Amino acid sequence: MPLVRRNECCPMPTLNANGIRIAFDTAGDPKAPPLLLVHGLGMQLTAWPEEFVDGLVELGFYVIRFDNRDCGLSTKFEQAGVPNLGLAWIKSKLGWPLRAAYRLEDMAEDAIGVLSALGVARAHVVGVSMGGMIAQILAARYPQRILSLTSIMSSSCRRGLPGPQKKISKLLARRPADPANIDSIIDHGVSIMRAIGSPAYPTTDKLLRKRVARSVRRSYCPSGVARQMMAIAASGDRCALLRTITAPALVIHGANDPLVPVACGEDTASRIPGARLEIIEGMGHDLPPQLAERLLALIDAHARGKMLPDSTPRLFVKQ
Repeated sequence: MPLVRRNECCPMPTLNANGIRIAFDTAGDPKAPPLLLVHGLGMQLTAWPEEFVDGLVELGFYVIRFDNRDCGLSTKFEQAGVPNLGLAWIKSKLGWPLRAAYRLEDMAEDAIGVLSALGVARAHVVGVSMGGMIAQILAARYPQRILSLTSIMSSSCRRGLPGPQKKISKLLARRPADPANIDSIIDHGVSIMRAIGSPAYPTTDKLLRKRVARSVRRSYCPSGVARQMMAIAASGDRCALLRTITAPALVIHGANDPLVPVACGEDTASRIPGARLEIIEGMGHDLPPQLAERLLALIDAHARGKMLPDSTPRLFVKQ
């Protein structure tokens, strides 16, 4: 089957959904089973590895990806200002309510709006990191729209779960050496991606720089990242919500994730009735090329209701 992408012959399309403008892209046969990709914090639709998207198309899926609000070419909420994340962290530790420009539930509504605008009644959904959180909400709040859920390197956000390694937190808190210089911004992005990447499956510096540079040149909005972080914090614990999910659920997590520790994936799977958990040794907080074939096989088998013969995931059953 030839690979078909809308932006190969025209500019990146946009649509109006949930009261905002959302940039999106599609690949594959529109008559094939739809699969919605939801990316993570500050990650644009172009951050999905091409071998990953192409692989899904070759497996027979109609792939839909989009820029989350406050990211890429979708609507920015600049009028909301830059949140005080330090103060938000203190409030969250004290259990105080947080005010945010929007919450993850709003971002889930954006995703539903994308499906509706494209005329897609039901879809498989695959989300990574923050995108996994949004995908979880989609499966819980819109069961009639979701065929299956795959949550990768994500979390239930239960209070008490471990957070990022200290060195990662310090790195994320830093700004580029020269915030006005594009090369400095790219250097900073590469250092972050290298730090959170998979220790057993390293991505070359050349490829990292190519990916980061493409994203920065397409759109760079650090205030949007801060607002997305605030959305995560304000949305809080999803444990009760996860128990209501009825769609087939697969949770994939790297055993060596320094940003969202594997305990977060284990907790997520334990809350979803019947969820399968696949822990990948040597995987960090990325989608390295070396793991593309394995990840694609897991997603494909899950979406089609099959178990890989060489896969031995843990099965969580509602008590």
